[in-house]
Amino acid sequence: MNARTEPAEAETAPGNPARPPLIREFLLVAGLFLVYKLGRVLATGHTGDAFRNARRLWDLERAAHLPHENAVQSALLHGDTLVHLANTYYATVHFPATLAFLVWLYVRRPAHYVWARRVLAVVTTAALVLPFTFPLAPPRMLTGTGLVDTGRLYGPSVYGPPASDHLSNQFAAMPSLHFGWALMVAIGLIAATRSRWRALWLLHPLITLLVIVGTANHYWLDALVATVMLALALAAIHPPRRTATTAGRGTGLPVTREPALAGAGR
Repeated sequence: MNARTEPAEAETAPGNPARPPLIREFLLVAGLFLVYKLGRVLATGHTGDAFRNARRLWDLERAAHLPHENAVQSALLHGDTLVHLANTYYATVHFPATLAFLVWLYVRRPAHYVWARRVLAVVTTAALVLPFTFPLAPPRMLTGTGLVDTGRLYGPSVYGPPASDHLSNQFAAMPSLHFGWALMVAIGLIAATRSRWRALWLLHPLITLLVIVGTANHYWLDALVATVMLALALAAIHPPRRTATTAGRGTGLPVTREPALAGAGR
């Protein structure tokens, strides 16, 4: 038996799976974003039901003694700069952050990429059902709450007048995919890396939560429902097992590889 040792090839290591075909993944991810946009548009209408559900939800939150959304918005309105930053975060971070997350996983953690893409697809598809069954006006449209539409008043705003806005369904506040996707980005990066600071990724969903509530685009319960949907998807779709090759690269930590015995077993 030849006892000479050789390093195992990274491409054949059990913890370093082959990267999915790029064109196929591009089409799948593009399809995910397209379903998100088109699904919201198809669920238009039912304006009266949306406002009735909004009033019931507001009353339910007060009965459950949840914090008032007004408290978060009041903090933002202490200065034009802060509220403008919140509106900008709401308008510009959601899609780019999720796309960058998927691209990074595809390049650096293929196994985690497949897992994250599946989870996001399940959550997004499930979330598109609710606007058909439970249309909901956002708190910025609800009178008598003391909340204002910060996007319209301070800018930038991603929405036009509901009657003429054909690019989005503004009566699909629940669940908040802004929050659901942000939470998945944080969970995915924590699962795929080993840095001792990786828990700081949770700041992204935390900031997103404060932004969506403070700008009066979502209720607290919108984020809670998104969290429940994500938890169910994560329970059904398990992440890949953490190994040195799936989680050690790009973190500043050494990657341990077991030597292979050339000719062993022959």
